[in-house]
This record gives sequence, structure tokens and C-alpha cells, in this order.
Amino acid sequence: MRIEINGEPRELDGDPSLDELLDRLELNSRQVAVEVNLHLIPRDQHASHRLSEGDELEIVTLTGGG
Repeated sequence: MRIEINGEPRELDGDPSLDELLDRLELNSRQVAVEVNLHLIPRDQHASHRLSEGDELEIVTLTGGG
């Protein structure tokens, strides 16, 4: 399956959930915000949200600072 993450094309095997994708990318779901096709996906829906061919994702890493 082909998707786009932050403007970069990616090829994925299968139809992973958003949680599975974040695991593959080695990202902690508690430290990112994810938008799929311009819709923010709440963290409690990451496990149930399945990705589809052509999805466009924006993943933003949350960082603390001071």
C-alpha cells in the first residue's frame, strides 16, 4: 500500500492500524499528534483506525522545552 507521511511517499505491507504504523516508525503514540487526510485522529482511536491506500498523514512530534 502506498501512503504519504509528512509529504514523503511510503510503501507499507498490509493495511496497518495507526498504532502499528507508529510502532514501525518507532514513535511513541503519547508524544505525537496524527492527522489523516486533514482529520485529527484522537489517540484513543489509533489502535482502531486502519490506514488505506493513498492516505495522507501528518505526524507531529510533541516536545517539551523551557
